[in-house]
Amino acid sequence: MASLVNRLSLALGLVALALAGYSIYRHTQTAVKGQLEVNPTWLESAPNILSLGSGKSSGKVFDQACAFSAVKEVVDAAIDAETRMGASLIRLFFHDDCFVDGCDGGLLLKDTATFTGEQGAGGNDNSVRGFEVIEKAKQNVKAKCPSTPISCADILSIAARDSYTKFTGKTYTVTLGRGDARTANLTGANTQLVGPSEDLASQTQKFADKGFTQTEMVALLGIHTIGFARCPLLCVDDSFVNPARASSLHCNCQTSLNNTDLVGLDPTPLTFDRRYYADVANRQGLLFSDDELMRSNASSAAVRRPKVKKQRREGRRIGTSIGWGPMVMKDC
Repeated sequence: MASLVNRLSLALGLVALALAGYSIYRHTQTAVKGQLEVNPTWLESAPNILSLGSGKSSGKVFDQACAFSAVKEVVDAAIDAETRMGASLIRLFFHDDCFVDGCDGGLLLKDTATFTGEQGAGGNDNSVRGFEVIEKAKQNVKAKCPSTPISCADILSIAARDSYTKFTGKTYTVTLGRGDARTANLTGANTQLVGPSEDLASQTQKFADKGFTQTEMVALLGIHTIGFARCPLLCVDDSFVNPARASSLHCNCQTSLNNTDLVGLDPTPLTFDRRYYADVANRQGLLFSDDELMRSNASSAAVRRPKVKKQRREGRRIGTSIGWGPMVMKDC
C-alpha cells in the first residue's frame, strides 16, 4: 500500500503549460479507498480524478450551502466575462493544490520577509492566473456567509469544480475544511511541477513519485483539452514545442515577452472533448511533453484507446494544513 506521501490528491489536471502533479506533504495526509476511472477521453474521468483532491475535511464549516453559492456566483461571472478563465482556475488549483504541499492555498501566498512565494517558480511565473477571482470569491463568502470559516484553499477547490461544471454541465463533490498554508515551497514548485519540455521518462518518474502509473498519467494530461499557452513562451524556447508544430508557430508568433497572443493547447481550447488525444495520436500535440506520450507502446496505447477499464486503487485525499492545525486566512 503506497504511502500517502507518494500519492497525488487531486488530479483534474495539471495544466496548461506546465503540467501539474501533486506533492503531498508528509504531515498532512489521510487515505481513503476508492475507485479511479482512468479514461483518456478525460471528460468522463475528470469528476473521479478531481474528487480525489476534494479531500478530507479537518475543520468545521457551518453554512456550506451559502459558501458554495457565494463562490459559484463569482466564478460563473468571471467565466461569463472571459471563457478562458475557467481553464485558468482549474490550472491554478492543480499547480497549488496538487503538486506542491497538498491542498493548502500555498500558491496564493506572495513573497514575504521570511519566505519566497511559489508564484515565481518556473512552472508558474508569467503563467498561472486567476488570483483576483479567488480573492473576490473570498470576499463574497465573507460578506454573505459571515459564520462560515472557509479557507482560501477551499475556495480554490470549489472554483476549480465550478469551472469544470461550467464547461461540461457535470459536477463532483467538494468537501470543505482545508486549512491555509502559512508558508510557501518555492523549491518544491521548481522541482515537482512537470514542464512542457520534459521527455516521457521524466514525466513518468514525476507521476510515479506521486503514485500514478503511466497510463493514469496519460489520463491526467487530458486536461490539455482546454486552455492556452502564451505564444512568446513557446517561441522563445524551442524545447517547449513539439518539433512538428514549431515551424508554423514561428511563422505566426512574435517572441516579445510582452506579446499576449495565445495558442490553444488543442484546436478546441474552450471545449472539453477528445481532440487533444486525436492530435497527440497524430503527432500534432502542441507541447514537446505532449508529443512524448507517443514514445512508448504503453503510453501511446493509452492515448489511442477510447477508454481504459476502471482500475481499483486507493484514492488519496489530501489533508488540510502543514502540521500546525487548520488556519483560515482573512484574505486570499
